[in-house]
Amino acid sequence: MDNQRHLKFLIFNENKNSKLGIATCANTFFSRFKGLMLKKEIKEGIIIKIPTGRNRFTSAIHTFFMLAPIDVIFLNDKKIVIDAETLEPWSFYVPTSRAKYVIELKKGMIKKSKTEIGDKISMRKM
Repeated sequence: MDNQRHLKFLIFNENKNSKLGIATCANTFFSRFKGLMLKKEIKEGIIIKIPTGRNRFTSAIHTFFMLAPIDVIFLNDKKIVIDAETLEPWSFYVPTSRAKYVIELKKGMIKKSKTEIGDKISMRKM
């Protein structure tokens, strides 16, 4: 996933057999920093790969400068959901444990896909 920043991925919940959305990989410092800031409408999400050695506090995210609420899914190294939350703009969130991947999607996708902690998520190259 390191050299795939322009590729699109289908985010899929394997346990629920449901689609969460389409996302691109944010794997550079700037793309991770920018995330979905300043977007009025979220059409495609982003996948953020957390650098090795981070703890749950350095896996935290913020929604400063965001113009729309988002759904956020935190995955471990096996792509199992360890936390999931809907965040409003100007929020800060620390996951319950260290994450390897963070997926930011349009608000409502967690509920629509019935995604919950323990579900296996796949990222299928499109």
